[in-house]
Amino acid sequence: MRSPVAVEGLPFIAAFAAVAVAGEILCPSVIGSVLLWILTGWCIWFFRDPERHPPQGDGVVIAPADGRVIVIEEVAAAPLSGQPARKCSIFMNVFNVHVNRCPIDGTVSKLAYHPGRFLNAAVDKASVENERMEILLTSPSGVLLPFVQVAGLIARRIICRLQPGQEVVQGGRFGLIRFGSRVDLYLPLSARIVVGLNEHTRAGETILAHLEPTP
Repeated sequence: MRSPVAVEGLPFIAAFAAVAVAGEILCPSVIGSVLLWILTGWCIWFFRDPERHPPQGDGVVIAPADGRVIVIEEVAAAPLSGQPARKCSIFMNVFNVHVNRCPIDGTVSKLAYHPGRFLNAAVDKASVENERMEILLTSPSGVLLPFVQVAGLIARRIICRLQPGQEVVQGGRFGLIRFGSRVDLYLPLSARIVVGLNEHTRAGETILAHLEPTP
């Protein structure tokens, strides 16, 4: 049985709980105790890792993150692939589930980590100036699909469990970004995008686009 919270969150949850217990012992106060346990509960809730059920269908690209679509635009060269693409950016606030999931079946062709700043993840320049992890998946049909985990104003740690050459399944968990961030997905120009700006997504379930079949 899977843990209902991401394993990366367990040290934080334990630390919050320890502070709450210590507070009750050293400085007993009803208000203080309630606040500390509320913070502990919030930490558990933040690192929640619910089950998701990926939709079935050939060529379906699903959301890698919970959040809100803040950018849909064409770019001249996507990270790692260098190909023209349409960028679809999903912004995660502190209330969203932060576990990230693979948008398609495929093979991890490349990974590239870039240290950087911690600007508000909702601003455009965060995609190129913030700390980020670039990932390139190659689908079984040969489609290149780059996507990028981008740290945010409060997020200070990107966790990516993927390795070059690894086979992944659509909807599979691959990492998370702690405390507010974004994920940029670079779709082929031929893809048919089916979400709009400001729509909300659920990682592993919301369909973002349909890939055109390769000739």
